[in-house]
Amino acid sequence: MAVSARRGRPLTPGEIHTTALRLIDATGVEKLSMRKLAAELDVNPMSLYHHVQDKTDLLHGVCALAAAEVRLPPDDGAPWQDQLRALAHAYRSIARSHPSLWFHLTTHPDVVDQSGALWVVYNRILAAAGVPSDRLAHTRKALFVFVSGLLTAESGGILSKLDGVDDADATFTVAVDLIIAGLESGGSRER
Repeated sequence: MAVSARRGRPLTPGEIHTTALRLIDATGVEKLSMRKLAAELDVNPMSLYHHVQDKTDLLHGVCALAAAEVRLPPDDGAPWQDQLRALAHAYRSIARSHPSLWFHLTTHPDVVDQSGALWVVYNRILAAAGVPSDRLAHTRKALFVFVSGLLTAESGGILSKLDGVDDADATFTVAVDLIIAGLESGGSRER
């Protein structure tokens, strides 16, 4: 591993992604540039390209870092309803902890890795809920978009303006309960 002459220590992918996430949290994805990231790390901008191909590749790593923070429900025999509630709150935690990154994820699906642990757990829970394998992808996408829309409304302040009620937690709980009720009634199965 090459040692940066300016820093005196090696640059690592972990340090790059952690610093990028901190900058994204502070100023947003749009304002992040390789040049700004390099300045923050005290390296030549070209040094970054030894570890990431481009900004999209960088964002893949940042998304993986943020996803690793999420406490996913274990496969511990708990009812799928409880696991789905825990997963919904875990997903919401990304939106709350890293709102700029989360908004970018919802508008740039090319940086979403659907093979990650979050998606594996999501598939497991939906299968436990009785979603047939041929309907799994459709159900997963529908619920993802539903919850993402709700979180967009929450983060954009729309929820607080509707009906004059400013209780995003209660609204989120109702949304998750509706999802569970729909799954329990077989709403994901073909009729």
